Amino acid sequence: MKNRFTIFSLLLAFCLLGFTQQNLPYAWLAGNWTGDGFGGTSEELWSQPDADGTMMGTYRHHKGDGSLNFYEFMVMDSTGLRLKHFNPDMTGWETKEDFVHFKAIEFTEDKILLKGLRFERKSDTEMEIRLDLKMKDGSKRTEVFKMKRK
Repeated sequence: MKNRFTIFSLLLAFCLLGFTQQNLPYAWLAGNWTGDGFGGTSEELWSQPDADGTMMGTYRHHKGDGSLNFYEFMVMDSTGLRLKHFNPDMTGWETKEDFVHFKAIEFTEDKILLKGLRFERKSDTEMEIRLDLKMKDGSKRTEVFKMKRK
């Protein structure tokens, strides 16, 4: 009887785990995306969500002349998006303990709304990213990235 209960518990756990990962409202982001932004080429790679709903991502930006500009390492979960920036030589922009945090506002079937950042799925192969920026002179602008799934 104990073995049947253990097997049943394991099967139930695997079923629930699969259900949770597949139905996270931001799971559609998983995959390889390329597009424009900041006058150059942008590339994002997102993992499938893991057991606790966390997704890992990387970003790479090339300038208009093709030279590498910077990298990002990202983590998405129900609290939002946390990221760190890196120069081409892998020196960090933020201190060791610091990171940029875009706090979650709302997740829907086609939108990831974060404070200062929005991902919107336009189709299964296209998305638009809107990043709110504060400029050094105090002005604000929004950078728009039009991305396609590879």
